Amino acid sequence: MMSDYKVEMINDGMQEFYVDFHGPKDSPYQGGVWRIRVELPDAYPYKSPSIGFINKIYHPNVDEMSGSVCLDVINQTWSPMFDLVNVFEVFLPQLLLYPNPSDPLNGEAAALMMRDRTAYEQRVKEYCEKHAKPEDIGTAQEEESSDEELSEDEYASSDEVAGKADP
Repeated sequence: MMSDYKVEMINDGMQEFYVDFHGPKDSPYQGGVWRIRVELPDAYPYKSPSIGFINKIYHPNVDEMSGSVCLDVINQTWSPMFDLVNVFEVFLPQLLLYPNPSDPLNGEAAALMMRDRTAYEQRVKEYCEKHAKPEDIGTAQEEESSDEELSEDEYASSDEVAGKADP
């Protein structure tokens, strides 16, 4: 079913895997390759798969930190008639080609897209060059988010723990 894609299983199971996804032609994402984590629920295909970008992508409908995707057809209007080929050949390419800045997960990308489309497309291309080079796929993407990339505020909040500190 997914013979046109590079698929890498996670934990020797059939329910979690990575798929290498290429940005659509004639878009600012062209030339970029993203590793997509797919998790199939026990009720698949009656329940939608969980889809997330592993390497960073600049897009109004993708959360930059978590890689979560805001896509109605996956999140709300999924049908058992769809399959994973639909996700990678139709749904994700359409998401990248036709972003919806009025329903953002990345508010900065949405605002830039609405304010200055040329600057938005330039930022997309910069992210592709930095985070989605074909030769980088397969390297440990998790290493990309190092402590150096966190602002001081984010770093401080990530170290907070519930309860009181010892005297």
